[in-house]
Amino acid sequence: MPHTNADGEFIRWESAFRSWITPDGQAGPSGQAGFAAEPNRYHLFVSYACPWAHRTLIYRRLKKLEEFISVSVVSPDMGPESWHFDPTFPGSTVDHIYNSKFLYEVYRKVRPDFDGVVTVPVLWDKKQNTIVNNESSEIIRMLNSAFNEFTDVKTDYYPEALRTEIDAINHVVYDHINNGVYRCGFATSQQAYEKAFDSLFSTLDDLEQRLSQQRFLAGGQITEADWRLLPTLLRFDPVYVGHFKCNLRRIADFPNLCNYTRDLYQHPGVAETFELNHVKRHYYFSHESINPTRIVPKGPELDYMAPHDRERFS
Repeated sequence: MPHTNADGEFIRWESAFRSWITPDGQAGPSGQAGFAAEPNRYHLFVSYACPWAHRTLIYRRLKKLEEFISVSVVSPDMGPESWHFDPTFPGSTVDHIYNSKFLYEVYRKVRPDFDGVVTVPVLWDKKQNTIVNNESSEIIRMLNSAFNEFTDVKTDYYPEALRTEIDAINHVVYDHINNGVYRCGFATSQQAYEKAFDSLFSTLDDLEQRLSQQRFLAGGQITEADWRLLPTLLRFDPVYVGHFKCNLRRIADFPNLCNYTRDLYQHPGVAETFELNHVKRHYYFSHESINPTRIVPKGPELDYMAPHDRERFS
């Protein structure tokens, strides 16, 4: 069961590993030095179900890093031992590094006494046999720039001129939307649930208004802020509306947010990073405290590829 405080509010855990890959191996904003960007040195452990891991898969695809950074995908079914590997579930794989059964075994390769929360994504260093980082917001910034020497995609999704605005948007979106849906779903008191619910939809209303005036969150170009929001939007209607009781309105009911979601989803390569069968299976099957029957719904129909007014702000 996720951790809650005395008021029934969901409390998210802190990531345990915070080093950075940099072009020359110098220390990043946190953690230790010694992680230089090199081809075929690093590996990602991810879940297709997890929105935080989804961010890293999007960046790996956008920056064309597939041949440089390998990936293992856990099963969407998360039991008492947390994430595990089951290649019999379509889209899941084995642990390509150690052939572990459980992801916690990978953590204990680094810290044998590790008893914290086992999360995805995990960025692994095959050279030093250690975890570099398991904080998605930091991993995507590494993928954004550290490997530019090895890819012909130089697009910067965290441009210096927009960093203050991007950081401000990220702060609001994380608190009230990315983490807000979890604060609704895992609340254990009516008061905590309603507080999270109200802030979630108030913030969605604000974004709907913002997107009536510009194409993307920070203006006319796609930035990190958009790629951090998208995984939550893609999961909202099929999972969060029902499973997490975020049912005031669907994303489909917000004209601008809906078009925005389609716009980002249709960006080359992004659709291939989203596995709806993993998303629905994980949430409805793994959260037994919320859905004790473990019945996975058949719907809803989603049409992210429908025609939309892509050129409104071009």
